[in-house]
Amino acid sequence: MIINAAAVQSIFLNLNKVFNDAFSGVTPLYTRVATIVPSSTREESYNWMAQLPRMREWLGARVIQNLSKYNYSIVNKKFELTLAVQREDIADDRLGIYRPQAASMGKAVAQHPEELVFSLFHSAFSSLCFDGHPFYHDSHPFGPDGKMQSNLGHGALTVANYAAARSQMGSLVDEHGKPLGIVGDLLVVPPQLEGVARTILNAEVIGATTNIWRNSSDLLVAPWLAANPTEWHLLDTKQPVLPYIFQNREAAEFVQKTNPDDDHVFMEDEYLFGVRSRDNAGLGLWQLAFGSDGTQ
Repeated sequence: MIINAAAVQSIFLNLNKVFNDAFSGVTPLYTRVATIVPSSTREESYNWMAQLPRMREWLGARVIQNLSKYNYSIVNKKFELTLAVQREDIADDRLGIYRPQAASMGKAVAQHPEELVFSLFHSAFSSLCFDGHPFYHDSHPFGPDGKMQSNLGHGALTVANYAAARSQMGSLVDEHGKPLGIVGDLLVVPPQLEGVARTILNAEVIGATTNIWRNSSDLLVAPWLAANPTEWHLLDTKQPVLPYIFQNREAAEFVQKTNPDDDHVFMEDEYLFGVRSRDNAGLGLWQLAFGSDGTQ
């Protein structure tokens, strides 16, 4: 192949199509558990999570909701993925070897938000959320008069522990003692717990007993959770916001470095094709999630 600007541009367009086809072929899982928040600056504040808005009878003056009681923000990070194409491979018409790499890049970029979001599930047992406590914690000071409330469990995934988690979520109240109306509707498990989860949610009979929890939640099996095979999570995903956050500052962009006069092209005799993005993930409302480490 004769190497000129038109040939290199054609290669870029070809790899870009392969990338986009692979990107579009991925069915995202993270959108089931994370609110996608567009970002317009280096970091975004989520002080609004200090309040779950509720209507009240209007007696006297309005009561202004205070959104500054807590301070929680998510800082955007930069991410990249770069592919080098050797000049000799272009000259020798060996570009077919780069198509699988471009496809792999597209899949990796599409799954990037999932890696960020689902990595939070395990760290949520220790990472602090907006109230200064771990996201999964047995003493969230959010009830009336500072009453402590819990969204943390330690039991293995069993029918009894699943039922207890639903009860615990449904019993949460706001700072005035009113029920929040939380209902766990999505059970999130690692691949190792898929069989147990499907039995709890799908079986008509367990043992000799009618399974009253059949179809009580949807199931999401997340491969990203496989490193922690005993942990399981029950989420309420029917609220205006979701338990986790994916913050998107700059969506992934496929770019090239192919100018023959570029220092890298001249010194290394290769062309670069890559992707960059700015984004991050963070913890949302702890009230919408129950997590068990499955250690008991």
